[in-house]
Amino acid sequence: MTAAGAIALSPGRHSADATAPGQELGAKVVRKRQDLDALAGCWQALEAGSSGANLFQSLGWARAVFDFEAARENPDFDPVIAVLRQGQQLIAVLPLERVRTAMRRVLVPLGNGFGQYCNMLLAPGIDPGRAMSRLLDAAIAAAPCDAVSLLKIRDGSSLDRGLPKTAIETGSEAGAPYVALDDFADFAGYFATIRSKTRKNMRNARNRLERSGPVEHKVATAPIEQLGLIERTLAGRAERLRDQGLTSRAFRDSGFPDFCRNLVGHPDIDLMTFSLTQKGKPIAEQWGFVHGGRYYAYVAARDFSNSDESPGKLHLGEVLKACAERGLSGCDLGVPVMPYKLTFATETVIVRDFALPVTLKGWLITQGWDVLLRPALKGLVLRMPAGLRTRFMHLAWRRA
Repeated sequence: MTAAGAIALSPGRHSADATAPGQELGAKVVRKRQDLDALAGCWQALEAGSSGANLFQSLGWARAVFDFEAARENPDFDPVIAVLRQGQQLIAVLPLERVRTAMRRVLVPLGNGFGQYCNMLLAPGIDPGRAMSRLLDAAIAAAPCDAVSLLKIRDGSSLDRGLPKTAIETGSEAGAPYVALDDFADFAGYFATIRSKTRKNMRNARNRLERSGPVEHKVATAPIEQLGLIERTLAGRAERLRDQGLTSRAFRDSGFPDFCRNLVGHPDIDLMTFSLTQKGKPIAEQWGFVHGGRYYAYVAARDFSNSDESPGKLHLGEVLKACAERGLSGCDLGVPVMPYKLTFATETVIVRDFALPVTLKGWLITQGWDVLLRPALKGLVLRMPAGLRTRFMHLAWRRA
């Protein structure tokens, strides 16, 4: 199996858009911060005009990742940002980085396990398959690898439409609940669409909590408050994962807490942080990002001693209300699908993982590990006791 050509030149699975004739397409790869900054104006213009653009392919996210890796002096950080121009116009961006594991070299989305979705920024009217082909060719030529791993691709996105027919689906299909606030005149109009029994149960749960002390919701804006909230949610989420014997790509990176802390006050990142308290003590907290007029939930934690009162559900209702009051068009609640998210979601977007083998070694590992062994192994360990499950999952992910 050959490298870039065998993969990238096959047409996209859903390609239908036209590309203006007579315009030369030129792809190159950006790997340094100064070259990234030189693209700032045209990158932001592409973001503004790209359908389905989200935070995790934004210039702000790329800068935050570069800044963090520089701050921790990571010698293994290997950015591979493929950009495509038509004449002088920037028409597509695919932000990647190269990582090395025990078994292979892989191109993955920039930020690796820290991002929520993988996508390609694409100008309107550009054939996604042709753009993806050029971007992959440039990326693989600049950073030779065994495979390209593209995780959490939303159905119907530019990247989904541009994937080569040779792409191999890996892992299990997931869903990302979404609340389209702009479908309603105001929050009251939206909230009225939630089942009356659910709204009654939420009122009753809040009343029971308030019998023990005042319940308040706050949107934290001061950096010191945001930092404290982020610290608490990270600690709470890490403890919950340990209790369940689970892990995640982000929490397996020891630098993830520092990455999150560095986002506070970052000039390119717009944070929203929310806290629901009882008698001044947090019982549910969440934070995320605002980009393109939408909120992206990122990390949440709650007090499980109050599970009977569903503080996570109560808090999410307050989060959505605060986002509506800010005038945001919608709230992306992120993967995975969970019952409390579905209470509020107006739709759920299908999310899938894909791999593109580049070498024969990459194809064998993709088919053997990503498609066959890892899903079977994951199912097995999820049935194990929590302590054994934690050790087993840690070993399995390190070998990948």
